Amino acid sequence: MTTDSDTGAALRTLDELGAKVDLSALNAQTVRTSIDVVSQVTAADLAKPTPCAGWTLHGLLAHMITQHYGFAAASRGEGDLSLWRLRPLGPDPVAEYRAAAEHVLASFAEDGVLERTFPLPEFTRDFEFSGAEAVSFHFIDYVVHSWDVARTLGRTVRFDDDLLAAALPVAQVVPGGKARLAPGAAFAPEVAWSGDSTLDEIVAILGRSPSWPE
Repeated sequence: MTTDSDTGAALRTLDELGAKVDLSALNAQTVRTSIDVVSQVTAADLAKPTPCAGWTLHGLLAHMITQHYGFAAASRGEGDLSLWRLRPLGPDPVAEYRAAAEHVLASFAEDGVLERTFPLPEFTRDFEFSGAEAVSFHFIDYVVHSWDVARTLGRTVRFDDDLLAAALPVAQVVPGGKARLAPGAAFAPEVAWSGDSTLDEIVAILGRSPSWPE
């Protein structure tokens, strides 16, 4: 069970990370990688299953696009939950994804964004998050979702070692336990993994089998 003290400790870890590394730059690098991966998607790929249990690539891309706009709105202090409502895909998902990604990149590149507080009603209405906390959430999501899309397409995705070194502690503070089994949970329970790949460790911590779909 996750307690208030657990949550506080996790958020302090993210704030400390934000003081050590340039989260905005790492997040931008990750989102740019996600654009490159999504650019390989064709219409025939949209019905394929993904490492996100129960989601086809169509559903995953709709989620990724929605989250970009939700986080961008949060960076402006907008806390309306309706801004996180799933956006249906249109006729050109690749172009739609690129537009959403560029939108959040522009929002996160504004001066002082890490000094702002972010309302994230999809997470909780009890409090707002620091800029470092919110950007770290977005960062880890798109490390993992870039991997999800790449694996769905039968491809690989690569990130620099320093980026993965920063992403690992973010993955490690994501709440585990019964929270991972709740309907609509962002991540499935951690799975076993072996080897020395930091990316494999990250995706396993967040409920993906590094060998998916085997």
